[in-house]
Amino acid sequence: MPPLHDFRSDTVTRPGKAMKAAMVAADLGDAVYDDCPTTKRLEAMASERLGKEAGLFFPTGTQSNLAGLMAHCGRGDEYIVGQQAHTYVNEAGGAAVLGSIQPQPLPNEADGTIALDAIRAAIKPDDFHFARSRLLALENTFNGRVLPAAYVAEATALARQHGLATHLDGARLFNAAVASQTDPADLAAPFDSLSICLSKGLGAPIGSLLLGSRDLIERARRLRKMLGGGMRQTGVLAAAAIHALDHHVARLADDHDRAARLAEGLRAFPRLGVREAQTNMVFMSPQGVDTAALLAFLAERGIAVSGRYGTLRWVTHLDIGDAGITAAIDACADFLQQKAA
Repeated sequence: MPPLHDFRSDTVTRPGKAMKAAMVAADLGDAVYDDCPTTKRLEAMASERLGKEAGLFFPTGTQSNLAGLMAHCGRGDEYIVGQQAHTYVNEAGGAAVLGSIQPQPLPNEADGTIALDAIRAAIKPDDFHFARSRLLALENTFNGRVLPAAYVAEATALARQHGLATHLDGARLFNAAVASQTDPADLAAPFDSLSICLSKGLGAPIGSLLLGSRDLIERARRLRKMLGGGMRQTGVLAAAAIHALDHHVARLADDHDRAARLAEGLRAFPRLGVREAQTNMVFMSPQGVDTAALLAFLAERGIAVSGRYGTLRWVTHLDIGDAGITAAIDACADFLQQKAA
């Protein structure tokens, strides 16, 4: 039985009636043969909206990112990436294991950026002793934070000056766009390629897209096949994604508002160590609180939260309403009062 209020991630959403109807009505073909009309429509729609020449549908963001990295880099090449970035930490080391690409991780600052001086110092000279620096990869949003536009412009310009390509892990790019009131195409513009996730805040059940130049996407098409991502009647999934892009972008503001209200409510309890809400995420590092006991207590109330290394992450999404915010705040209050008694 799923939790009543599931804050673990924005990946836990379920398709609503309208999305299901779109999936049932989808016009289908074989996407490996590139003749699925609904999938082609999704790829064209997304690439146009984000200002890129072409797009390619993938089953997961991990595979989409990996194909992007491999399309830019060959064996023995290197990509520069944040030490806490998803492509480095949470994608099973695929770039190194499957792509033979050396990651050069650099510390992330508190706002998710990587210091420009650190990037500059990490770019290797043209010397056979070193891996070849080929790519700079950034992430937006980063732990819910929107990367500053001025920083992105400087970092990507620095990469270009040194002959590096640029890739954006834009799993939650639309959250960044809504939060900063910026056209998503403007956020994508500085990058040669980007991956966007359709099954996070947008609420589609499955899928990500890699976007970039036509040449890069054709290289990625071969890589997708190699990585096992060639699927057949993907129009069923593409129809859900099209519905999400048409109907679920502007409403991300509701998720951001609920996250802010959740953070405000939980800040009434200083021991919870709640940080300021960023887009649809609230982080807290409780002090003097048994986090395992708190998670168990919340679970008894039908509330699920992800926890790791003493930090809890609450994520608002399509299936979290006002009742979920109230339930979460009340449950935390009850837990602390119970322990104080």
